Amino acid sequence: APEGFYRVARSQLNPNSRHHLSFNLGFPNAYDRQLGRTGSALMVHGGCSSIGCYAITDAKVDEVYAVVEAALDAGQDAVDVHAFPFRLTDAALAREAGNPWLPYWQNLKTGFELFEATSNPPPVAACKGEYRFGADAGGPGCVAIAAWS
Repeated sequence: APEGFYRVARSQLNPNSRHHLSFNLGFPNAYDRQLGRTGSALMVHGGCSSIGCYAITDAKVDEVYAVVEAALDAGQDAVDVHAFPFRLTDAALAREAGNPWLPYWQNLKTGFELFEATSNPPPVAACKGEYRFGADAGGPGCVAIAAWS
């Protein structure tokens, strides 16, 4: 399952999923596409088993789906989803010294820290193969991380 920053709009909800309820994460996003990643139908769903999706219990997907749907019903155009491999603390990243994914996880940590500091998802863009956040999420070569329209 991918890690990174995604957005979910109403068109990505699937109340008739074969896995109880589901929503499409929106993979590949602009970042994934800049790196040539392809795929489709990467879902968050109930059922507790999957190959590549984020499978959670039916009870938990009921809860998550309800929160996403309520936010959209209240006027949000999309809900931000941040998918990380683990809690991106300094200590956790230090334990990963030498891991080839460390630079990527350090990039994710920038967005993680902005959210932790403000409790609000920061603007996120894909900029020439890396994520940029907040005021840096713009400029030449940058594409906003967006939900399906």
